[in-house]
Amino acid sequence: MLHSRNKHQERYDMEALMKVSPELKPFVFINQYGSQTIDFANPAAVKLLNKAILKAFYKIEYWDIPLHYLCPPIPGRADYLHYTADLLAESNNSQIPTGKDIRILDVGVGANCVYPIIGHAEYGWRFVGSEVDKTAMKSAQNIVITNSNLKNNVDVRLQNRPDQILEGIIRTQELFDLVICNPPFHASAEEASASSIRKQQNLTGKKVQNASLNFGGQSRELWCEGGELKFIWQMIQESKVFAKNCLWFSSLVSKKDNLKSLYKALDKTDVTNYRIIEMSHGQKISRILVWTYFSEEERKAWAKARFVNK
Repeated sequence: MLHSRNKHQERYDMEALMKVSPELKPFVFINQYGSQTIDFANPAAVKLLNKAILKAFYKIEYWDIPLHYLCPPIPGRADYLHYTADLLAESNNSQIPTGKDIRILDVGVGANCVYPIIGHAEYGWRFVGSEVDKTAMKSAQNIVITNSNLKNNVDVRLQNRPDQILEGIIRTQELFDLVICNPPFHASAEEASASSIRKQQNLTGKKVQNASLNFGGQSRELWCEGGELKFIWQMIQESKVFAKNCLWFSSLVSKKDNLKSLYKALDKTDVTNYRIIEMSHGQKISRILVWTYFSEEERKAWAKARFVNK
């Protein structure tokens, strides 16, 4: 079940989406249950669906991504932001902080720039998005400069050192209210390819030899050495350097089995609070690991100083 504020509780209204984005129409058909849908195994159809959703729900006039880059499912991305908005509200008398004074760091913003799009539309937050891939960075920058509601509200920065995550992105004395991250899931290209084939076969019901993910994805988006466990472990280590620059750090954790090791890593730091926020999307359970170096009183003081509710 999606978060109560998520705009995507119901099935997609394909008629409404085709109205705002007519190029989607050739990809819409009636399924065996009499409902309008698209072929989710077709990357072109998924891309146009996302484009229509972002235009209809988040006032994005221009959105495009390069071929084979990650085209994420919008409802799950929105859920991450809604749940972390609740997290920020905990220190602010249960009131979600909104407006441009709230600054979010999106680690790995991607070519799609989806988290800043949703977060700014829903809460008026300002974003910094980091990216190691120059093509993805340029794509995200292009989305920002061609949408007036994003311009001056999203800063996309290149991570010049691919072996670093936060180092080289967070500047001295720079403050962020929240860090979000959707880390590379797989530990190798072979693992990512095998997962892609399984997903394609599940969607089509047919045997597939070679497949691209229905939502696309380049190597750095899908896998890194050591997979998500190593990535998040490193993020935890680097977060110690920026303990007072960021109120809350967070990351998606896809594999439940990784939590035990990540808890151990956090136990060895000076964090004052960490926990898991679970999200349910149909049969799929995903989780957000959040941690902070501030005491409860310090978090309230941070909120009092920075959260100006309009």
